[in-house]
Amino acid sequence: MSPVFVITALLWLSVAGLAFALYKRAAYWCEGRATAAGAYGWGNLLSIPKRYFVDLHHVVARDPYIAKTHVATAGGAIAAMALVFLNYGLAIYSPWIDKLIFLAALVMLVGAVFVWRRRHGTKAVPARLSRGPWDSLPLLLGSFALGLVLFIVLPAAAMSGALAIIVALLIAVGAFTMTFGAARGGPMKHALAGLLHLAFHPRQERFTGRSHEHDAVPPTALKMPVLDAKEYGVGKPVEFRWNQLLSFDACVQCGKCEAACPAFAAGQPLNPKKLIQDLVTGMVGGTDAAYAGSPTPGIPLGKHSGAPLKPLVSTLIEADTLWSCTTCRACVQECPMLIEHVDAIVDMRRNQTLVEGIVPGKGPETLANLRETGSANGFDIGARYDWAVDLQVQVAQPGRPVDVLLIAGEGAFDMRYQRSLRALVKVLNKAGVDYAVLGGVETDTGDTARRLGDEATFQQLATQLIATLSRYSFKKIVTADPHVMHSLRNEYRALGGLYEVQHHTALIAELVESGKLTPAAESALAAGKNVTYHDPCYLGRYNGETQAPRKLLKSIGIKVVEMERNGMRGRCCGGGGGAPLTDIPGKQRIPDIRINDARAINAEIVAVGCPNCTAMLEGVVGARPEVLDVAELVAAALE
Repeated sequence: MSPVFVITALLWLSVAGLAFALYKRAAYWCEGRATAAGAYGWGNLLSIPKRYFVDLHHVVARDPYIAKTHVATAGGAIAAMALVFLNYGLAIYSPWIDKLIFLAALVMLVGAVFVWRRRHGTKAVPARLSRGPWDSLPLLLGSFALGLVLFIVLPAAAMSGALAIIVALLIAVGAFTMTFGAARGGPMKHALAGLLHLAFHPRQERFTGRSHEHDAVPPTALKMPVLDAKEYGVGKPVEFRWNQLLSFDACVQCGKCEAACPAFAAGQPLNPKKLIQDLVTGMVGGTDAAYAGSPTPGIPLGKHSGAPLKPLVSTLIEADTLWSCTTCRACVQECPMLIEHVDAIVDMRRNQTLVEGIVPGKGPETLANLRETGSANGFDIGARYDWAVDLQVQVAQPGRPVDVLLIAGEGAFDMRYQRSLRALVKVLNKAGVDYAVLGGVETDTGDTARRLGDEATFQQLATQLIATLSRYSFKKIVTADPHVMHSLRNEYRALGGLYEVQHHTALIAELVESGKLTPAAESALAAGKNVTYHDPCYLGRYNGETQAPRKLLKSIGIKVVEMERNGMRGRCCGGGGGAPLTDIPGKQRIPDIRINDARAINAEIVAVGCPNCTAMLEGVVGARPEVLDVAELVAAALE
């Protein structure tokens, strides 16, 4: 039996295996709901190269070691298989193409060796990595590459008998892993699903670079379900859209989401990597006993099972897992496969809230307050701006245009946040900004309701506030609350609310730059102190604004000492997603972890730009840095 016949037979067997793998996995994905008519076409497949080499690889490149080994292993494998198909599948039999096959296989082999070293070398293996089949994957891929190298290097005379069988087995083992193994749910299914996931991603806007005409911000708004069509979230795996199921299969189990998750770090019952694998288990049926990564804190393996038509919550996923999420998107930011964990969690929360009527902690009371009073805490909204009675703040009037409409949000009822708002108003007055507030007609944006899964209440509140805003004339909205900013700027667009919305730090930075404000060289509150800046998730990851606050602090003589996790990769304070209301217990509190980050760099002041962050970080017990809004530091520099 000639070596050429053997390699050709293995080639076509691999092609058959790849077709079978695609058929097998696609059968699972197609159990999901259809996407919007006309949303996707075969032309999406043409976008894969750009999305793979640009959009995905810039995320992978954050870990240079893995980025290089991935390029070598995956690139070598794709090139080698394509060249084998060209030379042997098409019966060209060119020695020059053989040389290219050798080079590609050698690159793949080197990459596989370095992947193996990452998992079995002398350095400690990262705890976030899944073990089991993933530990043996480098050897299986390496055997494929080694087999091809030997096939090309060894003379034809030597390729007989036992040696030929060994070479054939080396190639076959790797080929089986990449094809039939993927069909069975092995690690290499991520390669097949991952490429298709890039083409049919649930958030196509992630690849356009701009989410709307005014601002280059990340596309982070939740999708608007059609309540009239009874889209009440996801209670069973088959209720996810088919391309969401596809995205779950793309998970490479690297655990970067796990390492970034604040709830996991706090010991709460949420591990985003395990959650995605649970959803895969529910999609194909079975138990979670075979999961080879870090378990969800406090939840043992092997006691949960799922099936496409079985309820997700309790049988496969514990309700507390869903309610532990702060919706900070740290998992999404870190994921090299661009999976949307938060969208899936909110989808399942919607089912719990709208269908089952189950929200833990103070959630039900808050939702009732929002529906009945327009305030999360049931306050009299007419008193929202009582703190400003002595500051000459004008209330917006229909027919009287202003440049800036200031919206305070729910935090305006909190005495601590009122200090931040008073500082902001003093700064605006000093700069002579033409602004007004909504006064007693300002109602809640509905952000908390939406994060808790109560889409009906969110849409009710959003529609109400949009109607209120339509009665006034203004150029832009400014707010000191990133949650308010995100709702008005991004999520109201689906309901027809199109506004230019700016965070207060960005506006003040513009005022300083234009010369309308001339703060002292150093803020009196921060003189001689070590200052760090905490990035609010809904300002940074949700809206891409990380530089304006730092630029502003620099303008008043503050050199920001950065915490280990900052900017788009900053650590959550624990105050988003309704988490303070559901209050799922863990081993420690998320804000304690964040304050420890500040203590690690000897910070004396933590500058913030969000009322939720202020409340959470100031709630840390014991000695800690002082927590001050950026506006407070600027106001002190103007006095």
